[in-house]
Amino acid sequence: MQRTLSYLFAMAWGAVPVLLAWLCLTPWRRKRLTAAGLRSGRTREATLALFGMFCGGMAVITLLPRWVVSSFVDVANGYGWNAGNYPFFTPGTANFQLFRTFRGDNWSVYNLLGNVVMFLPFGFFPALLWRKYTWWKALLTGFAVTACIECCQLCVGRAFDVDDLLLNTLGAMLGYGLCRLLKKLVPHFAARFQVGPVP
Repeated sequence: MQRTLSYLFAMAWGAVPVLLAWLCLTPWRRKRLTAAGLRSGRTREATLALFGMFCGGMAVITLLPRWVVSSFVDVANGYGWNAGNYPFFTPGTANFQLFRTFRGDNWSVYNLLGNVVMFLPFGFFPALLWRKYTWWKALLTGFAVTACIECCQLCVGRAFDVDDLLLNTLGAMLGYGLCRLLKKLVPHFAARFQVGPVP
């Protein structure tokens, strides 16, 4: 639980700037929608902002060196910035052996579930917010975002892991499946997240 809270603290450093940018861009976005004869309701707008904040938070915890993420957590807990003398760009490591990181202990299970769950939104929210978002687009999105993250981690002293690539892509696909289930069970509710014509 403590580890999860630490990740959420660190994600806030990316989520808040995205929210501020979102608020600044909202009048411009609404003007463009109105000019096109479309409207985006409050539910959709709030969900778009939430998804953007999630993406900003994910960028912080996945694309930055671990010592930067730890320093963000330290600041949030009132300990101050603990950067030390660590370089930002350092070579990382790579694992191309399937299931090498899964050893059956508590940390491995946490890591496995975390890699799946944290990528659910990359399949769920696009399918909820945009029309014609198909399963293969969810697969491509999950794979492309994960591959980009894994490659960037090689430059900041972290690791490219084929297990992460598979688990994250699986998470995006499960998110897409959950959205399809939501649309089937409560179609009227799901329709509130789509852009519609101006009444």
